[in-house]
Amino acid sequence: MYLCRHTFITDIEMKIKKLLAAATLASAGVWSVAQNNIIEEVAWIIGDEPIYKSEIEQAYQDAQQDRMPISGDPYCVLPEQIAIERLFLHQADLDTVEVAESMVMQQVDAQMNFLISNLGSREKVEQYFRKPFHEIRDYYATNMRNRYRVGQVKQNLTKNVKITPSQVRNYFAGLPEDSIPFVPLEVEVQIITINPRIPHQEIDDVKARLRDYADRVNRGESDFSTLAILYSEAPEGVRGGEIGFMGRGQLVPEYAAVAFNLNDPKKVSKIVETEYGFHIIQLIEKRGDRINTRHILLRPKVAEKDLTDAVARLDSVRTDIIDSKFTFEEAARYISQDKDTHNSNGVMVNSETGTTRFEMSQLPQEIARIAGSLEEGEISAPFIMRDPKRDREQVALVKLTRRIPAHRANLSDDYQLIKDMYEQSAKDEIVQKWLIDKIKDTYVRIEDGWRGCDFQYEGWIKTR
Repeated sequence: MYLCRHTFITDIEMKIKKLLAAATLASAGVWSVAQNNIIEEVAWIIGDEPIYKSEIEQAYQDAQQDRMPISGDPYCVLPEQIAIERLFLHQADLDTVEVAESMVMQQVDAQMNFLISNLGSREKVEQYFRKPFHEIRDYYATNMRNRYRVGQVKQNLTKNVKITPSQVRNYFAGLPEDSIPFVPLEVEVQIITINPRIPHQEIDDVKARLRDYADRVNRGESDFSTLAILYSEAPEGVRGGEIGFMGRGQLVPEYAAVAFNLNDPKKVSKIVETEYGFHIIQLIEKRGDRINTRHILLRPKVAEKDLTDAVARLDSVRTDIIDSKFTFEEAARYISQDKDTHNSNGVMVNSETGTTRFEMSQLPQEIARIAGSLEEGEISAPFIMRDPKRDREQVALVKLTRRIPAHRANLSDDYQLIKDMYEQSAKDEIVQKWLIDKIKDTYVRIEDGWRGCDFQYEGWIKTR
């Protein structure tokens, strides 16, 4: 979401099919079972809960629609996966695992907004799923709630796992050659950015346009959503500026402070300045601690002369660094306007991995192009790039700190990667053992016609 401080669906970087597939199996019977008034065919009984044929059919239809691969006979794989989830949810009941409803609805709102954004409207979402919108919301809410609860059970089971360096070394020493991951070319980079000066007249012109839009809406002469479609520079403009339900913490502070004080859906807010530009906001609906608004965003334009001046300034900074008047790190701390890096000596951190290493494809395109041509320790000439978060032009210097050639993982270069692999392996082993024991101790009945399967886990079919 454009105004969000944190991205829930990282990065909107994800494809819609991947999002839909993630929700396929959890709570597969939410739609089908609850709505049928006919007698359901029971396929499995796990504990005291039935797994209905209709649940399995619904999961299969969803998997086909979302092109989610199923390794094996779907009428064997899917009921087993549903049964496994039931075991975890039963344990969640025993452990009294609770999920904050506000957190669930925050995630659901983000997913609904994502679907609307990608499919175009609520109506098109309903057409895609062939369900009313409120049922789609309920489906995702149940799925999200169950996913959190299952995750908490697994976390409780593995919370005491402690990894020592000697264990990591022994784990790596025992890995077969073909199990050692291949690490592609990676780089570590530092960055300094400055934002070109914007003339006061340009800012005044933008504010005047926004005041005009607000006046037209307040007088009843124009519809806010129509103006957003015509003039807003935010991604949400195409759907009338609506951003969907958000909690206060999901929005940038300046926007949230104004939006949450709106009470009249017919009126328009004062002009709000954020890091993205200037906005006017209209309330759509408040729902508890969440709010749905629409907005119009305008960004003051950078003049060519101001871009040229910013390039010249950073060129002078680069010269001073090369002449040892100060270091790149000092310049990053005192000159750089990049909020994410100026407090860390300009070091860029990979949001996908939490480390300072980037594959080239994980860097913004302009930075990857520049970094690819540098030697270790070399500082680029200043260049113009588009800020990927705020969609505006800025001027940058990049220093290539380190280049790690593509290689098979090793302990000296990739200790954290190998440690993470071992830690995950240790946790998986604990969860798998728990699951096997749980299957043995749980009443399970698989009806005729559903038994002839090569299940992933033994013990479903009880022998006397």
